[in-house]
Amino acid sequence: MPTIVVEVMPKAELLDPQGKAVLGALTRLGQSQFTSVRVGKRFELAVEGEVSDAVLAEVATLADEMLSNSVIEDVVGIHVVESPADGASEVAAGASV
Repeated sequence: MPTIVVEVMPKAELLDPQGKAVLGALTRLGQSQFTSVRVGKRFELAVEGEVSDAVLAEVATLADEMLSNSVIEDVVGIHVVESPADGASEVAAGASV
């Protein structure tokens, strides 16, 4: 069963307090090689049957209108992951947003 993955991140020009907190924690743990952390969201939508271009277009619309807040977030990726039972690994399907 394929899964459509939607990735949402805060807009680049906005502060990311959660990312800043994670960076601070990493630094306190001695992980000083990291200079920035941004925290986003990942949605996994399981699909019954084939993932057509129409389904991907519908997901893109849902991502823009429901899964993200366009004022403060960008949809940065939409791709299809085939289930391991199908013997396939992560496969890009359709355009990333």
